[in-house]
Amino acid sequence: MSEPSADDRSVQFHLSVGSRSRTLSISEERVERAQGLLRTIVREPFQPRAWRELAFFLLSGFVAGLGLAFTVVTLSFGVTLAVVFVGLLLIASSLRGLRGIGAWHRALARHFLDEAIADPEPFRARSGFFGWLWAALSDPAGWRSLGYTVLKVPLLLFGIWFGLSIWIEALVGLTAPLTGGGGSGFGVVRGRVGLLNLHSTGPLNREAAFFYGIILLFIAPWAMRLVVYVDRRAMRLLLGPDPMTARVRTLEQSRARAVDDSAATLRRIERNLHDGTQAQLVAMAMRLGQAKEKLAETDPDQFDLDHIRRLVDEAHAGAKEAIVELRDLARGIHPPVLDTGLASALTTLTARAAVPSELTVDVRDRPTPAMEAIAYFCVAELLANVAQHAQASRASVSCIQHGPWLRLVVRDDGRGGAVVNRLGSSSSGLAGLTDRVAAVDGHLSLASPPGGPTVVTVDLPCHA
Repeated sequence: MSEPSADDRSVQFHLSVGSRSRTLSISEERVERAQGLLRTIVREPFQPRAWRELAFFLLSGFVAGLGLAFTVVTLSFGVTLAVVFVGLLLIASSLRGLRGIGAWHRALARHFLDEAIADPEPFRARSGFFGWLWAALSDPAGWRSLGYTVLKVPLLLFGIWFGLSIWIEALVGLTAPLTGGGGSGFGVVRGRVGLLNLHSTGPLNREAAFFYGIILLFIAPWAMRLVVYVDRRAMRLLLGPDPMTARVRTLEQSRARAVDDSAATLRRIERNLHDGTQAQLVAMAMRLGQAKEKLAETDPDQFDLDHIRRLVDEAHAGAKEAIVELRDLARGIHPPVLDTGLASALTTLTARAAVPSELTVDVRDRPTPAMEAIAYFCVAELLANVAQHAQASRASVSCIQHGPWLRLVVRDDGRGGAVVNRLGSSSSGLAGLTDRVAAVDGHLSLASPPGGPTVVTVDLPCHA
């Protein structure tokens, strides 16, 4: 018999068989994981994602069939007539057409899978007809689309055998009590449960087929997801830009973000100097000028010392405020605490944080000043977000060096639900951090489920 009992850390089961008894202890974390996995499996067939992946497989298979037929016809005639000019023209037209078929596949992936595959490098035709012909024949994107079309054939056959057959078998099994039909008879499952042949009819076989269909209903989404996952990888490799073009695009975007960030920083400094420090200095100069006029126009025996003292005191107070503003402005450009190293700077930063924070630092080689400044400002911004939005009681910061990379992890026990928002005035500070990190080939990742915890991971190169 089984007697479950629970304590703070684990769930214990006391099993008694005859005169023997044994206690099994399972941690609550594992129990929660098992419950979460079971809920995911039960819900998956009824989630939109499962049906979108099935629709993508069917529609992409139809597009692949059209692409294969187009490729076989045009290339077969093109290769046959390659000895004459018409054959080269057919091959070039085939490659140009395959570019368009690749765009259809990317559109399907974008619509059904939320897979944003970047477009390949645009076709650049040279001047003249022969220039266009040579550009089409040497188009890398066209040849990669041809490779995807060829690779899609075995992938499609595997998907029908492994993924689609389970969906069909599940559907046939669920409708067996109404239709009297058995298994579909193809694919990775062949309509058999033990010694029962589900292709035959009969009351017992119908009930067995129905329960078999229920089981397959919960398996089918995962089998199709594996097929779609392989297809995703193939599309990223063959239908997107080549690595060199992708690298150039990334560098162009990073450069544009860096230029925009620098311009925004210069505007902020100019605005702070104009609206703050400059106004304080102008007011101080005016008060000193008034005091000077008083001293020049008034008879020494009739000095209003109280008025003059008040003007000098106001000028002195304005000078001190201007000094404070200049110090804060300089600290925003490059914090002086970084002069002693990133570890001491982060120690000071976490000690002054509004939310109690723990710090772990393991940096063997000192990063470049630019990387130290970016790491410092990232931690400062993230801790400020924790204090303002997370409703957290504690936070932790770790700064660990992994070879040539520096990993920053900021975790809090707050309410979670943080997102990177770039929409107008509601854009979050995380979007700015993401752009700043990407400008130096870094990466920012966010994990913030509702209810928390929130974990932000920033990977930066130690040397820019």
